[in-house]
Amino acid sequence: MDEIVAHVEDGNADGRSGGNTRVELAIGGMTCASCSARIEKNLGRAGGVLRASVNLAAEKATVEFAPGVISSDDIVRIVEKTGYDARVIDEPDLGEREDQLEAYGRLRAAFVAGVALTAPLFAQMVSSFVPGHAFMLPVWLQMTLATPVQFIVGWRFYRGAFHALRGGAPNMDVLVALGTSAAYVFSAVAVVLRLRSGLYFDSAAVITTLILMGKVLEHRAKANAVRSMRTLVQLQAKQACVLRDGAEVLIATDDVRVGDEVLVRPGERIPVDGVVLAGETDVDESMLTGESMPVHKAAGSAVYGATVNGSAACRLRATKVGRDTALAQIIRMVDEAQGSKAPVQQLADRVSGIFVPIILGVAAAAFLGWTLLGGFVPALVTAVAVLVVACPCSLGLATPTAIMVGTGRGAEYGILVKGGQALEMAHKITAVVLDKTGTVTRGTLEVADVFALDGDRQLLLSLAAGVERQSEHPIGVAIAKYARGRGMTPPTASGVVAQPGYGVTGEVDGRRVVLGNRALLEREGISTAAETMAAAGREAEGKTVMWAAFGGRLLGFIALADVVRETSAQAISDLRALGLAVYMMTGDNRRASQAVAQQAGLAPEEVFAEVRPEDKAQWVRKLREQGHVVGMCGDGINDAPALAEADIGFAMGSGADVALETADIALLRGDLSGLVDAVRLSRATMRKIRQNLFWAFGYNVLAVPLAAFGFVSPVIAGGAMALSSVSVVTNSLLLRRFRPLRALPAHAGERLERG
Repeated sequence: MDEIVAHVEDGNADGRSGGNTRVELAIGGMTCASCSARIEKNLGRAGGVLRASVNLAAEKATVEFAPGVISSDDIVRIVEKTGYDARVIDEPDLGEREDQLEAYGRLRAAFVAGVALTAPLFAQMVSSFVPGHAFMLPVWLQMTLATPVQFIVGWRFYRGAFHALRGGAPNMDVLVALGTSAAYVFSAVAVVLRLRSGLYFDSAAVITTLILMGKVLEHRAKANAVRSMRTLVQLQAKQACVLRDGAEVLIATDDVRVGDEVLVRPGERIPVDGVVLAGETDVDESMLTGESMPVHKAAGSAVYGATVNGSAACRLRATKVGRDTALAQIIRMVDEAQGSKAPVQQLADRVSGIFVPIILGVAAAAFLGWTLLGGFVPALVTAVAVLVVACPCSLGLATPTAIMVGTGRGAEYGILVKGGQALEMAHKITAVVLDKTGTVTRGTLEVADVFALDGDRQLLLSLAAGVERQSEHPIGVAIAKYARGRGMTPPTASGVVAQPGYGVTGEVDGRRVVLGNRALLEREGISTAAETMAAAGREAEGKTVMWAAFGGRLLGFIALADVVRETSAQAISDLRALGLAVYMMTGDNRRASQAVAQQAGLAPEEVFAEVRPEDKAQWVRKLREQGHVVGMCGDGINDAPALAEADIGFAMGSGADVALETADIALLRGDLSGLVDAVRLSRATMRKIRQNLFWAFGYNVLAVPLAAFGFVSPVIAGGAMALSSVSVVTNSLLLRRFRPLRALPAHAGERLERG
């Protein structure tokens, strides 16, 4: 967890990526996929815009542009000229935005008014299907009730149609406005001409109200799609107890500054990220990692905002506050992922761009055909049904709603997906390559033996600790910790250089210190042949041997032991059960690697040992050349090339910055069970996306011809269209049932839902 959020953004915190800038916009007024497609098209045409992605479900747009060519204000104006409202979002909005709440309030009020006015007309319509109970409202009353529904309750459709046509992008509003207007105007003409038949006031009003009902349900369903992360935000501590001049002062969390000393009592939420200064406690970090087991904290331990303190008070120093905290950065990462698109959406986007013109053409053809076959009235009814039954909304919502729910649900369980493309790719992998240290094993090595040729274990350990003093590598941390535990003060080493995959070199008192594997010693011209047998016994036990030399003379070696994680063997078994080939790759010697592999349930042929960092990417490439779609899971600097070479990279939560930056999915839990659940989540999300797209395409392919051939009445068409998009969003919400394969009791996700 310590480094997991250091690189969650693609570029710097200000939204810059290289020389380009990324801006996020809140978009208002979109009603269907044709709207989002038109905005993307217009933005893409603008000079200086490098990439534009519009998310219909989230009502957001992400635009990457060259700041010297175009500005964010210019981008907002382009969207507004297209016919939609736009504003720049400075901070992630994981709840409903103010403009969304206002729009929903107006929509709900319009729907309530529509229900009140339409109820008598609907009762009249239903009565016609009950033999002996049919009745007809007075014509003047029908017109009185239908008129405000058409032009006041349904004004949003006229306004949307006007903006869409002005922007050159006919959308769903155009279809609804044309269909209901045709029914209303025809009925009004019939009233003026005193005709007794041909009144469709009830159809026009019921269609308008049904579609509004669909929009109300759709809005609430989309709001539920981001419920997971919204719950996380709401559970952040609102106040903090800081120590000022020796006194305890209660202040708002937003007012805490870096360096402040914060007192956290038992059971309280930790308000900011920090380092424990005094006290020992257990902290529930399930808010971030999904892991329900408390984590022990003592002086020097890192703690994170929104996690829950255990049974003892502790005092900490704030290191990150506000938007820099771990949770805030994770929120930004998830927010960006929820606004991204998966490649599978491309077909739906292409269809959406031409959908409405096609439907207008079908409606015109149906009108002409039925005019010749049955006359004007059947032709009008059929054309209205075609216009109303078509649903471009479901096409636009099919992918983004599933991604929003999937990424949000993953975040609850410590699975951070960097985008829709990563989520889609993860379900395709056929082979997984696992790094050994820190991935299959805990990565917390301990010194098991110090073997000195001349018996001077003190000198060997002192020099080794000197060159490893500032190291963050698990081996270096273990050696330095071992030396400190024996009260040693290591000498100051100069010119320390890490040799990834080999070891470390430096100088003490002007003499060269070399600490590393046999390959590094041989590269330095120092033979280890005489002590091979002594080291072989340790390696056979699965220990890692680090040779030490001083001034060109071999001193001996330090043997370190790493423990296989309790979850690794089961996780590897679960990965195989998912149909994946599993391999372990490490720079460690073959004996030690085989000992670890045996404990983890891996066969000798599934282990790539003694692989140098620069060769790890080549091994991944070989698997890809064999036809595998490869996922690489690692946590160290030397894993970065392999993570980049793999089709998709998974970074463990305890990993180094560069590994997390290179990977596509971050696993905050820090063990392989998170990898299993990430693959399962990806497959579940893609299954929902395929179901949604199948329904969206299938519905329109079936409904439009049925309406064109006269098998669907306008009212039934309106109800079907309203429920089509709702069904897509509702199906996506079923992803909230996703649970870890091997969840622990009282899991974080369950607590969140109860909260």
